[in-house]
This record gives sequence, structure tokens and C-alpha cells, in this order.
Amino acid sequence: VAGLLGWVNSITKDKIAAITWEKTVAAMQKVIEADDFSDAMELTDDMTAAATAQGGTLAAVYQAQSGGQPVGYAINVEASGSQGTISMMVGLDTEGAVTGVSVVKSGETSGIGTKVTVDNAPLPSGVPVLDQFIGKTAADQPLKVGGNVDAISGATVSSTGVTNGVNGAIAAFAAIG
Repeated sequence: VAGLLGWVNSITKDKIAAITWEKTVAAMQKVIEADDFSDAMELTDDMTAAATAQGGTLAAVYQAQSGGQPVGYAINVEASGSQGTISMMVGLDTEGAVTGVSVVKSGETSGIGTKVTVDNAPLPSGVPVLDQFIGKTAADQPLKVGGNVDAISGATVSSTGVTNGVNGAIAAFAAIG
């Protein structure tokens, strides 16, 4: 049985890796305009510590490139929501300004937290909740729900989780050498 499982794994592992990379690229393309993305960069202690200090957990950092030149980063970060972990991709340009936020995975409550994580519902101002982060930089930190970030009514914990993730991504960017 072990030999059979090993054989099946040897046949499927490359296909699974290719599908995973395609999904990762699709998530990155949602948050930053680029022709190409690097493989995941090596995470330094400074990068992970900076993200953690802001309430996020750094999962991966990819350099975004166009015409062979760096145009920014796509940062995969996780933060706590109301029903568990919210995994998101945050795009930042070379100056450290947020270019987009996309939730990759979450278990937030349907119809409440999903207004933030899945639906990107509009705030009372009409701006979609995730789009309010576009243009934010380290100069705006700390981003805080009820301060410089608006929450979806009834989904404050989910909104706070996303905000912490964005804070973590901005901090990790500042620590990139």
C-alpha cells in the first residue's frame, strides 16, 4: 500500500504544484498589475516579526515584475477573523502603497463576515470594503477599524482581521532588504 501511495504521489505531485501555482498567480494578478511573478522569496526574521507585530502572519512574498523590472510585491498574509484564519494576498507597489487586497481563503460567517471576505460589499460611502485599503502606506499605520478604516456593519471582527493582515503586509514590505 505504501508503495502504491508513493507511486500515485510521484505521478500527481507536479500537477498539483502546477495547479497551486496557477491559483497563486491568479490571486497575485488581482492585487497588482504585473507581467510576471518571482517564486516565493525567502522570508527573513525581520519580515515575519514585522508582520506579527501588526497582527498578521506572513505566509509568502513574491516580487511582481513588468518588462523585467520590479513593480512591487504580492504578499500572502494571514490574520484572525471571527471564525478562524483569513488568508489574503496584498499587493504593494515599489513605494509601499497598497495596490489591492484579495481574500484567498476564510471561514467567515456566511452573509456577515463574507460581506468583507467574499463579496467585497460597499461601505456606506459606496467604496467596496477591500478597496478602501488601496493607496494606504506605512505613513497611514496603524490602520485601525473605527479610525482610518471603515467596517461593514455586523462584520467588525472580519473587518479587523483584514485590516490586521494589511497592516502586516505593509510592515513586512518595510522590512524587505
